[in-house]
Amino acid sequence: MQAWAADQGIAGSMITFVADPAAELTKALDMEMTHPGPPSDGIIGRCKRFAVYAVKGDIKVTKVSEGEDDPAGDSDPSATLAEGMLEAIKA
Repeated sequence: MQAWAADQGIAGSMITFVADPAAELTKALDMEMTHPGPPSDGIIGRCKRFAVYAVKGDIKVTKVSEGEDDPAGDSDPSATLAEGMLEAIKA
């Protein structure tokens, strides 16, 4: 996670990357991908593409990028990108 954060240049920002190697948080948040998808893509058990806006531990906004034929949200991740989250937070 540190290497990814460094690559993305988030040092000193308000963004925090969190690892979840055993998928404990993924499952607790009900964000585990269960769509069968192409077996070669390894979808089962992966975390959905989501973003959370929380204030002092209180979740204010949760957005998930996924579609019926795109369980990973790769085709349209807009709901979880900065612009989509900022719109949701302002709403």
